[in-house]
Amino acid sequence: MSQPPDTSLQLFVTLSRANQWVSAHIQQDIRKYGLNPTEFGVLELLYHKGEQPLQQIGEKILMTSGNITYVIDKLTAKGLARRKACPTDRRVIFAELTEQGTELLERIFPEHTVAIQKAVAGLTAEEQTQAIQLLKKLGLAAQASFI
Repeated sequence: MSQPPDTSLQLFVTLSRANQWVSAHIQQDIRKYGLNPTEFGVLELLYHKGEQPLQQIGEKILMTSGNITYVIDKLTAKGLARRKACPTDRRVIFAELTEQGTELLERIFPEHTVAIQKAVAGLTAEEQTQAIQLLKKLGLAAQASFI
């Protein structure tokens, strides 16, 4: 006799699959601009929040400091970002967008927003709001119970 499905397992699988397909939309959009998701994440952070200390970028987009160094090197080589020394603490290095990086984000971000809207269009605006609330609750509870 088969057991009834465990709701928590079903939720995990469903959430994982939804994330996979929503992410596929976003990654497809990002690749059109010659960027990978990590590079785009750093550019998006700098675009919306301004210059950031390198060590804080990793915390904000969930990356290790070694990876941030590599990503900033790649963005610098593409002319989209640069390093800037902190005037008050020689140990701190900031990353900031170049003019070219700012122009790129100003041009592509509206299109990127449309790609996100398309990816989540399976839910109404009201359902999206409900999903946000439920997923925040789920994430906070999972974080609080993490050992």
